[in-house]
Amino acid sequence: MSFVIWLTGPSGAGKTTLANALYEKLSEMGLNVEVLDGDGIRSQLYPDLGFSREEREMHNRVVVQMAKLLAKNGVITIVSVISPFRESREYARQEIENFMEVYLKCPLEVRVQRDPKGLYSKALKGELKGLTGYDGAYEEPENPELVLETHRMSVEEEVDAILKKAKELGFM
Repeated sequence: MSFVIWLTGPSGAGKTTLANALYEKLSEMGLNVEVLDGDGIRSQLYPDLGFSREEREMHNRVVVQMAKLLAKNGVITIVSVISPFRESREYARQEIENFMEVYLKCPLEVRVQRDPKGLYSKALKGELKGLTGYDGAYEEPENPELVLETHRMSVEEEVDAILKKAKELGFM
């Protein structure tokens, strides 16, 4: 059975790291799996797209359709995208049959320390405005299937928690 694991959280919460670790684990299990990385899709398909609410919603709709097609064809799909708006995530939930929303919760001070893309550094200097989860909106999920506090867990623990939840939901 295929399903979609939708990782959401602000920049620096650990989405990409977890998506890659999860991909490796599921691949080792002999399963057909793919990662849809929001940044990678943006840079390949529409590098000039901005970050307004409308542009983010359009981007998320594209990712939903890609994930839906992969899942329809038997591919376990890991989506790693900020998806800051509840409405966009709810759209994904409605469109995708076997859907698991995983919220990566991490305090701002830890995300600032991690700062894998240098975005918080720019925001703190005033060079970047509207950074999601800093001075830009991020609407926390209200009822995700799983909440992972990434500042308290190892990546291996996060992978195990997702696999356990996928089994509980009957996806594996």
